[in-house]
Order: sequence, then structure tokens, then C-alpha cells
Amino acid sequence: MASIDEKTCFNSTTKEDILARLKRAEGQLRGIQKMVEEERSCQDLVIQLIAVKEAITQVAITALSNQLVHCLQIELKEGRSEEGVIEKFIQAFKKLS
Repeated sequence: MASIDEKTCFNSTTKEDILARLKRAEGQLRGIQKMVEEERSCQDLVIQLIAVKEAITQVAITALSNQLVHCLQIELKEGRSEEGVIEKFIQAFKKLS
């Protein structure tokens, strides 16, 4: 199992996954810019925008899942209150939806 950096709460696998997803989304955004320059159809543009939104949402879900599994455990070990840790997670989750 990959080790977890307690400052970021990401293990190397999660970090690589997030970076790969962000790079893919970055490529999609460049493609969308080119589509606008080429005056492609609005329908094609919207389809690609939805794909980018989904890619970013998946990054957020991955990070939030990681927070739930790893970061909150670390905070509890450090002596933070369970209620405070749960509230922190809930606030992050609300921002996602």
C-alpha cells in the first residue's frame, strides 16, 4: 500500500489518479477552445463542456473520498473532535453538490 503524506492526505496512487484526470480535463478544455475558434456547433460544444464538468466532478469525488478515508482519520488521531471532523467533511460534501 502506498504511504500517505499527512500534510496532503494523498497517497501516491490517489495523487497520480487526480493528476491524470486533471491533465485529461485540461486537454479537453484546449479542445473546446479550438472548437470555439473553429465555430463548431453549439451542440458539440455543450457535449464537450459536459464531459469536462464530469471529469472535474470525478476529481472532486476522488479527493472527497480520500478525505473521508484518510484525512479525517488523521485529524481524529491528532485529537480533533469527532463532531468538528464530521462537520468539515459535510461542508466539503455540500460544496460538491
